[in-house]
Amino acid sequence: MRPVRGAPARRRPLRVRSIGPVSEISDDARRNREDWTRANAEFTDRQASVRWAAEEITWGVFDAPEAELQTLGDVGGLDVVELGCGTAYVSAWLARRGARPVGVDVTPAQLATARRCQRELGLDFPLVEASAEDVPLPDASFDLAVSEYGASIWCDPHRWIPEAHRLLRPGGRLWLFRNSTLSVLCYPDEGPPTTTLQRPQRELGRTEWPDTIGVEWHLPHGELFRLLTRTGFDVVDLVEVYPPDDAVDHEYYDAFSVEWARRWPAEEIWVARRRS
Repeated sequence: MRPVRGAPARRRPLRVRSIGPVSEISDDARRNREDWTRANAEFTDRQASVRWAAEEITWGVFDAPEAELQTLGDVGGLDVVELGCGTAYVSAWLARRGARPVGVDVTPAQLATARRCQRELGLDFPLVEASAEDVPLPDASFDLAVSEYGASIWCDPHRWIPEAHRLLRPGGRLWLFRNSTLSVLCYPDEGPPTTTLQRPQRELGRTEWPDTIGVEWHLPHGELFRLLTRTGFDVVDLVEVYPPDDAVDHEYYDAFSVEWARRWPAEEIWVARRRS
């Protein structure tokens, strides 16, 4: 499979204003909002300015460089929606490369951090407080939908992937970054992944962990592929991501170690195109 370039942008850019909470959210979304409010206070708020200011686009726990992976293509002139944007550093990276991003997230604390970073760096784009499962934006408004550990694992894929399809124009792309299926299969109920399988693949899907109130979603490859194709996407790329040579264990996200991730892919990128 080959990485693809961005769909051509409209001549008239999409106009979106920042939007506050506008819809009811699920019980799972409320739990995730509480979990990410805590995470923002503990870590993501103090790291946000550093992430926003980074010159290079990197992905995941170990900052794998996009320059090497080549999964995004040219984003200049594209209308982009980031689903589950958190502190919106991905949107900031894309904005500096000529995209017109809109960040969508369910957690007010993280959006407040994003607005602080916008003021600090003088970089403005709309932020929408909503779940990626129900986005208050018009149909066919975007050329690219992205999610790095946002909607990709924190929202029900049977809801957010059809929502991404609705938001994209014909030929638009969906880009998502998530835990690899193999890493999830190797997770015990507590502690980092082991070198043996810990859970049945047949039971993957909605996932709760004993040490957190959040709810994650991990579909195996076959189920995710079928969901994408049934929704109206064609899968055009699947990249298993390994740490770069200079990677070290993460300060906060210690779910897996560099040592483990050098042997097996801990993370993966999917790219799909909305059928015309």
